[in-house]
Amino acid sequence: MTSPDAPTASPTWLDDRRQAVSRRIGDPVLPSTEEEVWRYSRIGELDLADWSTVAEPAERGLPAGIEAILAAVPERAATVVVRNGFIVHSEVELTWSERGLYVGALVSGPEAETALGSVSGDGIDVFSQLNDVNSADPILISVPRGLTVDAPVVLIDWIDIEGCAVYPRLVIRVGANADVKVLDWHGSADVSAFVAPVVELDLAHAARLGYGSVQMRGPRIWQVASQVSHVMADATLTSSHVALGGDYARARTDCRLIGKGATGNLQAIYFGENEQTLDFRTFQKHDAPKTTSNLLFKGAVDDHSRSVYTGLIKVEKVATGTNAFQTNRNLKLSEHAWAESVPNLEIETNDVKCSHASTVGPVDLEQLFYLESRGVPTDVAERLVVAGFFQEVLEAFPVPGVVGLVNDAIEQRLDRRSER
Repeated sequence: MTSPDAPTASPTWLDDRRQAVSRRIGDPVLPSTEEEVWRYSRIGELDLADWSTVAEPAERGLPAGIEAILAAVPERAATVVVRNGFIVHSEVELTWSERGLYVGALVSGPEAETALGSVSGDGIDVFSQLNDVNSADPILISVPRGLTVDAPVVLIDWIDIEGCAVYPRLVIRVGANADVKVLDWHGSADVSAFVAPVVELDLAHAARLGYGSVQMRGPRIWQVASQVSHVMADATLTSSHVALGGDYARARTDCRLIGKGATGNLQAIYFGENEQTLDFRTFQKHDAPKTTSNLLFKGAVDDHSRSVYTGLIKVEKVATGTNAFQTNRNLKLSEHAWAESVPNLEIETNDVKCSHASTVGPVDLEQLFYLESRGVPTDVAERLVVAGFFQEVLEAFPVPGVVGLVNDAIEQRLDRRSER
């Protein structure tokens, strides 16, 4: 497949689905901070009337600004570029398409009607329901049983229309004993926009998925994202998230371990500056015996920025032999910055190993002293400590080619900090 010349027409089943969801939600009612899952958020500032849904593609060419991303991952099994909600480029290497890998418009993919919503169901909140109604070109990645894809699939979601509302949708289905790595890059021009992405991850028996998402939207974008996964028996999901962009950027992650022996590894880094708010809600749901989840979120806040982390480990009665761990670490780099961290456990059975931990504090003085005692200037020592703080997560990023771009962005943020 190559770059499409025109939008893909919606099949009847998709139009019917959109209309049914639209009737169900009616005039959408936005949540409030009185709801626990929206506590500490800035949801009260949101007015959807401020943005207009993109009804048709304004531009069909590749957007400026994505060259460095593609260059960082030169060997790709497939590449998809979505611009303001519409596919502008879709290509699968012949080697992989001949072996059954599908990457492209969901409506043209295998089992399209059952794939969409197979994990998210009726939607976890009003924003995922709005995504159901308004997603222009849902994307499907389908990996057949037993296929190991040893080059990454790269998706770039780009926003460059002022005042737009966009609802990207991605469904990844990994067949039994299959293995794939996916980069999902969210970028933009310097525009004001509202974006509500939904990602569905469906892992069959003994499947392996490394999903790496990078959120580098512009500073005037509001993003409310959700990621929902079903992990079947003996399958392993590794999900890594980088959040550096946006004015208000929220990422909700629901990882449901459904089959015996399923594993979910959830990792993230985030770095706020200026007036940014970076908001994370995670749910590690153990619905089967001998399941394992490991969560590590590490963030830094500077200037007047804020971060929010609330997480829940829920172990059902049937999930004996569960191992579940949740850790959130935060660096507070300014007296005006603020970080909220609220980990939670809900355990319905015995024979489990579960723990949660969170910290909020300044740069470690012992680490600074160690570097300073060896002649490193204080400002340089602090930069080294902050940059090093994120490496534990970045070293495990599923698509390592883009880690250099992430580190460059962190260094640029530290440069701005030193100039203030």
